[in-house]
Amino acid sequence: MIVAYSNSNSKVVPEAREALEKFKYEVASEVGVNLKQGYNGDLSSRDAGRIGGQMVRKLIQQAENQMK
Repeated sequence: MIVAYSNSNSKVVPEAREALEKFKYEVASEVGVNLKQGYNGDLSSRDAGRIGGQMVRKLIQQAENQMK
């Protein structure tokens, strides 16, 4: 049996990278987190989680709306 593993950080559609980056900055602004261009190593885990969590919520909501 062959099992395919993928890196969870790899993009299924590499061309979507720019759109995801823009989306990340929009969501960060909405939740009140100030992201700088480039490296954000000083960002707390809590703030990073707020951004990521909100991104997931919005993507799920969008997918659910498209299914209706």
